[in-house]
Amino acid sequence: MWHSPNDVVLISDPRVTSIPVRESGEPLADVRGRLRVDDRLADDRGAYAYLREGVLRRLEHAERLLPDGYHLLVVEGYRPVATQRRIFDQYRAELQTTFPNMSPDQVYIAASRYVSPVEVAPHTAGAAVDLTLCAPDGLEYDMGTAVNDNPEQSDGACFTAAPNISDDARANRKLLAAALEPAGLVNYPTEWWHWSYGDRYWAMSTQAEHALFGPVEFTG
Repeated sequence: MWHSPNDVVLISDPRVTSIPVRESGEPLADVRGRLRVDDRLADDRGAYAYLREGVLRRLEHAERLLPDGYHLLVVEGYRPVATQRRIFDQYRAELQTTFPNMSPDQVYIAASRYVSPVEVAPHTAGAAVDLTLCAPDGLEYDMGTAVNDNPEQSDGACFTAAPNISDDARANRKLLAAALEPAGLVNYPTEWWHWSYGDRYWAMSTQAEHALFGPVEFTG
């Protein structure tokens, strides 16, 4: 089983879950028409293509920081609470079956490497985005794994700083970070594609006193 590097703070860590949320009330905004959006995870209501307005503005800024020939490609933004719970529970059950000697607490922590527990999930707040890089014709660049490859599938190559990826993939991940970090987003280190702003993980990473966004209902 692939373990998280010791210096990675998981989203289930009390250092993250104990951070208070002071909801700003900022609305969700449609990414479509403002950035490139992939429909592989599209839902019937189009919720996947929404983010908090402030997150979207920061992504637009990051897009302008990319060199010619590179574009952000948004795969998933907002995720309803029920969907988040289902994904987490399914992955947790899969891990328990694969590793029957793990305790329920160990399985919960292991699951949080890849899927956020619903009570702290930044996707349900419209604060997190899963994205990659593509060329002007839409062809995706080599990032080392597909978006959403879990640690077992990828032998840990989904970790942002994974050593077992090609030089091209490593360079592309650095290029992605070089655009998103100056725009104010933070990465979840177990998933190179997952970036957020205003959620509890962002608050922990930036030493903010509180998160800006909590779970929000999609009404679009």
